[in-house]
Amino acid sequence: MEIMGKVHKFGDDINTDYIISGRYKFKTLDMKELASHIFEDIDPDFSKKIKPGDIIVAGSNFGCGSSREQAVLALKYADVGAVIAKSFARIFFRNGINVGLILIEANTDNISQDDFIKINLKQGIIINQTKNETIEITPLPDFLLEIINEGGIINYLKKYKDFKL
Repeated sequence: MEIMGKVHKFGDDINTDYIISGRYKFKTLDMKELASHIFEDIDPDFSKKIKPGDIIVAGSNFGCGSSREQAVLALKYADVGAVIAKSFARIFFRNGINVGLILIEANTDNISQDDFIKINLKQGIIINQTKNETIEITPLPDFLLEIINEGGIINYLKKYKDFKL
């Protein structure tokens, strides 16, 4: 699986309220509407800048804070291609996999805002096409890739009825 897109870079400790502000979490069940407000408290025009397939890149502890699923759902419905971070809050990571959001751990120091990158999950690499550099990623286990490929845990279980371990 390959993902290509433009980078939108953030720092460390991006919490779920930065991803989707608490003032929107309970106002709508329309996920596209929720997605139109991602990162609004950091950059009020962010939802106008991101295009389908673009990639969020951050530092350590991405997704810390509230464990509600609205943050991962807002990213998924904003058509984010993947999120790459040095590390993820544990519950955010699990919620992301559960909805089929691609989350990748890697050293993000040499990835900059507006770089164009290609992620090859099979090879376990990120190719920064802007800088002509290759970065190794922490590979996801095959069973997590299968869940992501099916679009999340619900779709996986609908198809297979159980886990293929």
